[in-house]
Amino acid sequence: MTTIIAGHFQLQDQVDSARQALLDAGFPNDGISAFYVSQPGQHATHELGGDRDKSPGAKDTPEGLAKGAATGGAIGAAIGAATVPLTGPIGPVVGGLVGAHVGSLYSFSEMKDKGEPEQGGENTVEPRSPGMMIAVALPDGDEGRAVQVLRDLGANRIEKAEGTITNGDWKDFDPLSLPHLVS
Repeated sequence: MTTIIAGHFQLQDQVDSARQALLDAGFPNDGISAFYVSQPGQHATHELGGDRDKSPGAKDTPEGLAKGAATGGAIGAAIGAATVPLTGPIGPVVGGLVGAHVGSLYSFSEMKDKGEPEQGGENTVEPRSPGMMIAVALPDGDEGRAVQVLRDLGANRIEKAEGTITNGDWKDFDPLSLPHLVS
């Protein structure tokens, strides 16, 4: 594995210019890879489609829903039991069902705001932006020169990774990995 520097561009022409500039700077052609990164959620890495079986930030949802339904159900059953003289034996059952429903709705108040990072979760770093990317492998670790070439060409985001580019193909690129942006 080698260090890889990658830059994001919007247009194919920009990527073509970046490839030529990297070649002119002395980087070998077989160590340069250009490709398109799809929108988050559209990489089709999960067998049912999409990227994951659960959205980042939603891993605590089943627990919150169960807690809310259990608490609401217990309170509803207690209220239903207290109203047995008016509702008969069906009161605790209906009270429990209504309470469970209200409790599950209450659990929504525990949900995170859109995009709010969770402690130790995947959504603490913004995902990789979609668009054209060009990456160059740096077997000699000449990171500064590669970063400068991409900056001079107006790369939107420049990131650093470890991987293998062989014959112009970044073999182990993972579109779901969190990008490590170069400042």
